[in-house]
Order: sequence, then structure tokens, then C-alpha cells
Amino acid sequence: MSAPATAKAGLGGGFGRLWSAAIASNLADGIGRTAVPLIATTLTHDPALIAGLTAVTFLPWLLFGIPAGMLLDRVDRRVAMAVANGLRFAVAALVALLIATDALTIWSLYGCALLFGLGETVFDNATTTVTPSLVPRSQLDRANGRMQSAEIVVQNFIATPIAGFLFAAAIALPLWLTGAGFLISVLLVLTIPVAAARAHQLGAEGGEAAARPRLGAVVRFLWDDRFLRKMIVLTSITASALAFAQGSVVLLLLQTYALPPSLVGVVTAVIGTGALVGALIASGLVARFGRGRVMYVAILVSGAGILGVGLTGNAVAGILAYAFGAFGVAVWNVPWGALRQAIVPGAMLGRAMGIVRTIGWGLTPIATVLGGFVARIDLRLPFVIGGGIVVALALIATRLLLSAGSYGQAAASDDADPSPEVQTIPEGTAS
Repeated sequence: MSAPATAKAGLGGGFGRLWSAAIASNLADGIGRTAVPLIATTLTHDPALIAGLTAVTFLPWLLFGIPAGMLLDRVDRRVAMAVANGLRFAVAALVALLIATDALTIWSLYGCALLFGLGETVFDNATTTVTPSLVPRSQLDRANGRMQSAEIVVQNFIATPIAGFLFAAAIALPLWLTGAGFLISVLLVLTIPVAAARAHQLGAEGGEAAARPRLGAVVRFLWDDRFLRKMIVLTSITASALAFAQGSVVLLLLQTYALPPSLVGVVTAVIGTGALVGALIASGLVARFGRGRVMYVAILVSGAGILGVGLTGNAVAGILAYAFGAFGVAVWNVPWGALRQAIVPGAMLGRAMGIVRTIGWGLTPIATVLGGFVARIDLRLPFVIGGGIVVALALIATRLLLSAGSYGQAAASDDADPSPEVQTIPEGTAS
């Protein structure tokens, strides 16, 4: 699979270049996300400290999510992505050097994880905001599915297994490869067409007030849209519940399931199979059954899968349940991501996504730490609580989730302009 093939499929050469840059970044991300918790287990066996390390990687979304969004609505988004991954390259090299000099501590690893997360707030937000400037609105589900499929394949089937084996060979080796992946991404992201900087250009040509509404206007936009407001609350609580469950998953695999460290990546790849299938078929499911029905079933499936992990002590059953939950999460992410990109005007998309992720992922550190403390009682208990909360939320929000279908129809009906950043959903559909 290659970027040119993606372009020929009708998503455009610009999207193909973005996709290639994202693949390199995901390779580095996947190796780093597997290696860092494994490295932490050589420094401590406290579930709360391990979960806290995961929490720290999400803390920047609480502290810098909105500033990152404001930045992306003001500057060339390609340059912002390059600087962000340049920072992550430097941090990976620093961790590798600390390991080589036997100077790494759990607290210095915490600090480096925080910097990793800071770069992620910019790069991931930029990827989301650039996509709708490169593909027609009717292709957003497909483009998001393609991005997520690549992320899952690279992180779960390539990066994660490699990280486990590299860690077994030499602790610092995964970090050097992580840094190389980020550096390659820096070079690739600069080849994205100038359309990726559209919001910045509009600001220069049309003036601040016309092209970039103030932050307060973005907040009012999100608040006044009742559907978006309720969905943001729902997804934020859901994300926190899932984070609560999974903060100590590496210890669950190593201790409860008695897996050797070298197989952690392999098991993660097996779980990723469910996510990959979900990402690949999500856009087709939306086209056949409607956005609302697909989102409703997907969130139920994600909660049921996570709940199942906590209800069994059998490794095979637990891994299969995890894959089932990952399938639901992947299916959910595609239509929900496309829906936000279609509803929010492009000139405010960076800040809007910063706000949404600050609320949703900003709560993740707190939930992850709490889950770590609960895991001290039983490593499976956070999965029972987190999965149960997600299932309950889905049932409570049935009507809200099913109503997403009308928004999907509105988004699909507007596909004439391949640069939909300056368009909005027709008046009256986003109420």
C-alpha cells in the first residue's frame, strides 16, 4: 500500500502526501507508546506510577490543547507539524541517551513523556484540520477511515511488535527507531501542498475578524449547537471511562496474563486486528446503515468489549474481548471525526478541535491515575468499571446517537468543493 495508490483512489495527491507523513509519524508513535511503559516497568512495579506515566502523555491536551488549536488557525499547519515532530525526535534521542548513560529515572521518564504529549497535541490536531482542506466533504468518512486504518496497521501490526522485540534486545533500541520515524515524518510533512496552510492564508488575506473568528466565537459555536454540545460531553465521559480502564494494561498483560515482555507487542497486534477491521469497514457501514445507527452500535460494542476484559481471567478470552472493544472504538472514530470536520467551519477548525480534545482528552490523565489506584486492588477491576460506564452511557444517549444520521445526510449532500474549509453545514441542520 502506498501514498500514490491512495491518490489514484480519488482522495487526491495532497491527501496522499499527508497520509504518508502520518504513516511515518504513527510508526514512531507506535514504537514509543509500547517502549515507554515497558521501560517504566524496569524502574517501578507500582500500577499507579505506570498508569500515571500514561496519564502524563495526555496531560498536554488539558494544558495546551486550546493554545495548539489557536496556533494551527494562525500559522502554516505544515510547519507546525514539522516542528512538533522535530520536538518528539529530540525527546526520543534524549531518553535513549539517558538509558545509555544509566541516568534515567521514573521522574525523568515522566518529563519526557510530557514533552512527547506536547508534540502530539500539535501534530494530531493539525492532521485533523488539514484533511478537510484536501478532500471533498463527501469523502471525509473515507479519508478518515484511510487515515485510521493506516494508523492501526502501522502502530499495532508493525510498530508495536517491533518495539517488543527491540526492547528485549536492548532497552534503548526502540527509542532510536522512534526518533528516526519522527525525523522522516518531519521531512515528509513539508511536501504537503500549500492548501494545508489555507487557514493561515485566509487570515492574511481576509483579516483577523473575517477569516479567524475569536476564540469566544468558537466556544459559542460549539455551545449553541445542541447536538455538538451533547456529543462532546458524551464522548468526553466515554474517553475518560476507557482511559480509566486501560491505564495499567501493560501490567495486566505481564502479570495477570503472564506474558513475556517480548510478546506484549504481538498481543497488541492481535487486539489491533479488531480495530483494523473496524476502520476499514466503517465508511461502508455508514453508507449502508446510516451514521446514527453505526455510531450507536459502535459505542455499545466498545463498552461491551472492555467490560469483557474485566470479567475474565483467561488470556485468550480477554484478548478477544479487547479486540472486540477495539473494533467498536475504530468504527466510532471514523464517522464522528468526519462529522466534526463537516459541521465546523474550516477557519475555526483548529481551535474547535483543540477545545473538543481539551475537554475529552484533558480528563484522561485524571481518569487514568484513578484507574491505576483501582488496579492496585485487582488489575481487571478498572476494565469492569470503565466498560460498564460506557455501556450505560450508550443506552442513556440512544436518542442522541441515532440523531447523528441527519447530520450525516447534510454532510454528504455538499461535495462540490474539494476545499470545504470555508463551507458550513446548511442552516438549520445543526441545531
